[in-house]
Amino acid sequence: MRTQLKSFVCAAVLISFLSIGVKAAVKTKSETVVIQTSAICESCKARIEKALKSTDGVQTASLNLSDKKVKVKFDPEKTSADKIRTVISDIGYDADNVKKSEGGYGKLPHCCQKPDKADMH
Repeated sequence: MRTQLKSFVCAAVLISFLSIGVKAAVKTKSETVVIQTSAICESCKARIEKALKSTDGVQTASLNLSDKKVKVKFDPEKTSADKIRTVISDIGYDADNVKKSEGGYGKLPHCCQKPDKADMH
């Protein structure tokens, strides 16, 4: 009887560890993309990070103002790097080769608006 109880306890412990391992293996995959932006200040940083973090599938977003690059970790089953660029563009910033949307740009505070070099004569 005592041997059977030990076997049962060992089996229960083993099953518990295996189920934890399976859960860890099933964790969602993630990808990371680094996107060049046209952000210029802390307000831009906060606006971009907030928009990205509220985007379905985005796990983390961190913008480095010194090089204007935002590093985004995301679930590729819920979003894509192109969709992330579109989110940044929609709020008024360039995102790699995706130009800022004029509608989003017009809503930015004046301090966050930076004229394109092409606009300057």
